[in-house]
Amino acid sequence: QVQLVESGGGLVQAGGSLKLSCAASGSTFRINHMAWYHQAPGKQRELVAIISSGGSTNYVDSVKGRFTVSRDTTKNTVYLQMNSLKPEDTAVYYCNMMVNLVNYWGQGTQVTVSS
Repeated sequence: QVQLVESGGGLVQAGGSLKLSCAASGSTFRINHMAWYHQAPGKQRELVAIISSGGSTNYVDSVKGRFTVSRDTTKNTVYLQMNSLKPEDTAVYYCNMMVNLVNYWGQGTQVTVSS
């Protein structure tokens, strides 16, 4: 079994920064992709950023140039550095990992950006 534990959410003013972390523990023999999703109230969960096992990254257009996804493979941890935050970034952020060909989700962390 694999557990994902997120940290780093909170309340920040527009233009500010936050860094999210998500650490995997348990039987993490092979981690494929690591990703971050967000879900705003009344909206569907949406992919924000993804980093493949080879290290390539992709972002949703709305965060390009502001958010950076990175990882520490020695710690089985994925990060999301969020800069120049906007009120529309307010959402619950979930990390997602494909581990041993099974999809796992973190518990979610609230990010609130005030105007």
